[in-house]
Amino acid sequence: MSPGPARRRTSGADGGTPRRGPVRRWQLVRAGSDAVPASTRRFMARARQRRMRAALPWAVAAGVLALLGLIAWTVLGTGLFGVRTVTVEGTKLVTDVQVRDAVGVPDGVPLARVDLAAAARRVGALAPVERATVSRDWPGTLVVRVTERTAVAVVPQADAFALVDRSGVAFQTVARRPAGLPLVRVTRPAADDPDTRAALEVLGALTPQLRAELVDLSVEGLARISLRLRGDRTVVWGDATRGTDKARVATALLDEDSDRIDVSAPDVVTFR
Repeated sequence: MSPGPARRRTSGADGGTPRRGPVRRWQLVRAGSDAVPASTRRFMARARQRRMRAALPWAVAAGVLALLGLIAWTVLGTGLFGVRTVTVEGTKLVTDVQVRDAVGVPDGVPLARVDLAAAARRVGALAPVERATVSRDWPGTLVVRVTERTAVAVVPQADAFALVDRSGVAFQTVARRPAGLPLVRVTRPAADDPDTRAALEVLGALTPQLRAELVDLSVEGLARISLRLRGDRTVVWGDATRGTDKARVATALLDEDSDRIDVSAPDVVTFR
């Protein structure tokens, strides 16, 4: 018979009979909750709470930033809140279509990205528009509020009439003269035209009596302004200065039997 496997033996401390060494086997065992002292458990619980409290503000801030980013992307980067309607208010001389075309904002453009001031300037460039404002009405509407020009005089031009506002802007041409507006004769009605400005200054100085008698006001030069009144009478006004004094003197002489009243120098009046 062959000998069996060799056994490892160890000698005793005194060199005597060998003895078998102990065999150790390790095993993990889950400790029960009672194995940890209550004071330690309380300490660990408090530590967890402190960590959670410290992390909570950062978690909230990160959540808020993520939400704001989502909202900003939705409002600015998508058509969810895009322009769907353009509402126009206050128009009579221009059409809603003209105003919408002047706004120039395509459908679907994010409402928050519309340059309101630029849109208002484009609408204000329409001749009959004195001023305009553009505002947002969520979720998808632009509101355009228009203030149109008001005519204070008419200027004959060939076979038509140009309507002029208080600033001298000729903003509309009509075929027939509107009733109730004074007739002003200038070569080129415009806001930057000196003759137009002088004519409007004289009109503003007239008394109600003179306006009621006025047929037309002619400006042949800055110092050659005259009024034609009913009954084929003429008031030589001169330039546009001292309008209040000239109007007062001319009104006082309306009852005089004269065809021509010269108030160009209101301190020395002549008439015939």
